[in-house]
Amino acid sequence: MPIAKGYAATDASKPLTPFTFDRREPNEDDVVISIQYCGVCHSDIHQARNEWGNSVFPMVPGHEVAGTVSAVGAKVTKFKVGDRVGVGCFVDSCTTCATRDLDYEHYMPGLVGTYNAFEADGTTPTHGGYSDSIVVKEGYVLSFPDNIPLDAGAPLLCAGITLYSPLRHWNAGPGKKVAIVGMGGLGHMGVKLASAMGADVTVLSQSLSKKDDGLKFGAKQYYATSDAETFTKLAGSFDLIINTVGTAIDWNAYLGLLKFDGSMVVVGAPEHAVPVHAFSLIPGRRSLSGSMIGSIKETQEMLDFCGEHGITAEIETINIQDINEAFDRVVKSDVRYRFVIDIASL
Repeated sequence: MPIAKGYAATDASKPLTPFTFDRREPNEDDVVISIQYCGVCHSDIHQARNEWGNSVFPMVPGHEVAGTVSAVGAKVTKFKVGDRVGVGCFVDSCTTCATRDLDYEHYMPGLVGTYNAFEADGTTPTHGGYSDSIVVKEGYVLSFPDNIPLDAGAPLLCAGITLYSPLRHWNAGPGKKVAIVGMGGLGHMGVKLASAMGADVTVLSQSLSKKDDGLKFGAKQYYATSDAETFTKLAGSFDLIINTVGTAIDWNAYLGLLKFDGSMVVVGAPEHAVPVHAFSLIPGRRSLSGSMIGSIKETQEMLDFCGEHGITAEIETINIQDINEAFDRVVKSDVRYRFVIDIASL
């Protein structure tokens, strides 16, 4: 079996360390990818530290994978050696399920995560992009537009699609007022994407420390949520609020910022339950919803949209030996705006 090198979490309480492991043998419909860059997602930290309670060790994290094709199976038709490609949050799904829908496959049974999961055989663990290579079915490999660099493009495969999907689903665009809660790895992508879609974008962040960036990325307004006057001034202002914050905040206060029939969509995942009062929703016929990544079809659509509009993530490139420090800095929100591992440092 092919041997891969990477960094793995071996226990929830221990730092990531060098790890050598077997990749599965490529099948006729597989693409072998030489990984060049991998983004660091807050989900990687949650799972490496078992904060969601579903971790399987050893675990090689990473689902913002960018690289080049090094080999293809005999039945592969969409890719050739040398192509610039990516792998996002899942590497397989149920292709025979009666409920299968290619537009919503990420919500269907049988989804196989890029890491912390098992292949369709139920026994072979998947390992992610904090490594030098990966083997993925052709149908789950994505193409990068020529003008998107692989390093700044890697975070699009999770952060980008996580924001693109709800913005498209809830019809962000001209005439719509959209608020992005949080100005981090997810939030800054939301500002760029919503602005490119033509929406009137406002950032709601704890402080004004990133205001200049928010306005540069396309926001028309930027408010500090640490100022109680913000919630009074902006009451009933927004058609759509995308909440990217992964810590517990007062959702009721943010629901009060919605217009009649407005929606707040949660894409950040707090560790603990957040209480919501019925009367935060009932009087304005407001909605509270969630959204999770996107299908392969929609993710490719997102990449093409980013290519058309010249959208990439704002990144800080690190060596893989610095991953544990990077994890700690992500938790402290000490990155502008997404860490990306240079896999050549392995």
